[in-house]
Amino acid sequence: MRQPIIAGNWKMNNTIAGTKALLTDLIPLVKDAKAEVVVCVPYTNIAAAGELLKGTNIKLGAENVHWAEKGAFTGEISADMLVELGVEYVIIGHSERRQYFGETDQTVNARVKAALAKGLKPIICVGETLEEREGGLVEKVLVRQTTEAFKDIDKDQLDNIVIAYEPVWAIGTGKTATAQDANDTIAIIRGTMAKLYCPKCAEERVRIQYGGSMNPKNASELMAMPQIDGGLIGGASLKAVDFSQVVKY
Repeated sequence: MRQPIIAGNWKMNNTIAGTKALLTDLIPLVKDAKAEVVVCVPYTNIAAAGELLKGTNIKLGAENVHWAEKGAFTGEISADMLVELGVEYVIIGHSERRQYFGETDQTVNARVKAALAKGLKPIICVGETLEEREGGLVEKVLVRQTTEAFKDIDKDQLDNIVIAYEPVWAIGTGKTATAQDANDTIAIIRGTMAKLYCPKCAEERVRIQYGGSMNPKNASELMAMPQIDGGLIGGASLKAVDFSQVVKY
């Protein structure tokens, strides 16, 4: 009922030339994918990626968006700017944004509202640190982050939003939660959405990805879990063959 969605998060990687080379290799490899496929690229690569992706089954995404329509926000990008370039999806609240750039639950919510107002589809990231996990705070952290991210978001928008569960301790470390553990933790997020909206909404309309070092070796096991609807892929998305194998899981 929930269509799987595999999104690549390139982070701060690839020049325009690298973008063209990677996407040229990737497009034929995933053309028959059953999952929805998204690539979220750095701002400087969006225009080049958009041109290459026209007429393909790969959707274009960005890695962040500001909450204001315009103004004195040096270095930021507005939703209108992204829409103008053909962007459909945008990552919001990634743990690296929270860790290095002061992103908070409140700014995540503001960015989500700005994105939705302009027709962008947010991929909202939530997840606990190793310290929080070892302290038994997983549920508390995820309930708080999810609740704050969806504050004042109408139920009608749920089809346009994806949640990515990203255990911070598993990003870029090579560590990954077991498939069962990831499934159980995502069930907490889905349960939170059921309380915020309705059980049927959470079960049928909310897609939740796993974002902790999913790769060709573990993708099939993770994707077999009933709560996991896809992946937000970091390192493996930078190699066309690896990403295509995750997409096909």
